[in-house]
Amino acid sequence: MTQKQDLYNQIIEKAWNDPAFKAALLANPHAAILEAFNVEIPASIQLTALEETPDKFYIVIPPADNTVNGQW
Repeated sequence: MTQKQDLYNQIIEKAWNDPAFKAALLANPHAAILEAFNVEIPASIQLTALEETPDKFYIVIPPADNTVNGQW
């Protein structure tokens, strides 16, 4: 597992267990991740947090050239 995948899993777990963090993550993901994990994702990276529900599902299509992985 990469460091990025590990952070992603930690963010999801914290959002499931901490309603205040989940609300902060949905409102301002950059600030919430910085505060909770001391990880600063560059402002040049547009970061959006969305919540799936039983009747709402998102498909995320990563870039074909995988350039995002090296940016943070």
